[in-house]
Order: sequence, then structure tokens, then C-alpha cells
Amino acid sequence: MLILASASPRRCELLKSHGWVFKVSPAKREKVPDLSRPAEYTMASAYFKALEVAEFYPEDVVLGVDTAVFFGGKIIGKPKDSGDAANTLRALSQNTHEVYTGFALISKSGAVRGYEKTAVTFRRLSESEILSYVKTGSPLDKAGSYGAQDEGAGFIEKLNGSRENVIGLPVERIELALSVLGFCR
Repeated sequence: MLILASASPRRCELLKSHGWVFKVSPAKREKVPDLSRPAEYTMASAYFKALEVAEFYPEDVVLGVDTAVFFGGKIIGKPKDSGDAANTLRALSQNTHEVYTGFALISKSGAVRGYEKTAVTFRRLSESEILSYVKTGSPLDKAGSYGAQDEGAGFIEKLNGSRENVIGLPVERIELALSVLGFCR
């Protein structure tokens, strides 16, 4: 069985939309690696999550995932509060940033890690749009303070790469990695 080490409703929806049957067992601890490169950061974080959950499911395949936004030479995770979310959106307005989603699959036959990168360009955001969106509370649980599946999708002017990656789960890349482990639906 596939075990998703995340409680993200967006990740669950993406897996279901691709026909996967899975169980949700979120990692309890967020072990944030001290890395400055986004690909390595997200893969390491995903691996720690998968490793924690794999301890309880030794006969299954565990999928850990982590998403981060990279902009201005810094990794931007989830905002600390509403003010932080608004500041992040102001910075991303009329700029291009990269969204990295790292994943790790752990099974008794081995482990596979990988990541997907998507370049996202925002249109110019007005102050009232930013404040209105932040007021919904939606940005508070999302890396980069926006969701490509909710009102934040309207901020995106251009995508270069996978939209599913920006939502938080590069399903096609993960399906390929699952096949490397010999796991099929």
C-alpha cells in the first residue's frame, strides 16, 4: 500500500485524481534541514518525513513530500503570520520565483528521492488584492503564501513547468519513481 506522510488536502486530491489508493499518515515532526539549496532542502525534508512514517509501515511504500518557494536567493516556506504572508506576496508581485517540491519514497526494497522545479511569474498584485487574499487565511498553510489551486491561481501570469508541482505534488515524477521501486497500483 502507498502511505502518504502528509495531511495536505491538496496532495490527497492530486493522488486521488490520478487514481491512486493510499492511506494518510502524516509525519508528526517537521525536521527542517539546514540547507540553502532548494532542491536539496526539499528532498531532505521529504526524506525525514518519509523515514519517520516508514518506521510504522515497514511492509508498505511511504511517500514524504515537501514544497518550498525559492526567490531572491532564499527559501520561502509557509508564512509565520498574516503580515509575513502579505510581505511575501508583495515581494513576488511582478516577479518570477521557483517552486521546488522534493519527494522521498521509502520501501523495504529501497529508497528513491527526487524533485520537480517550476518557474512561476506573478502579474502585478494590488495592495487590496493582497490584503483581501490574506484575510481569507488561505495563504497561511502554503509555501510562498499562495495556492495555485485557489484564489492565488489568479496571481499567476506564466508557468514554466508542472502546475501540479506548484500545488505541491509532482505526480508524474512520483509515479516514475514508484515504478523504479517496482510498485504499481
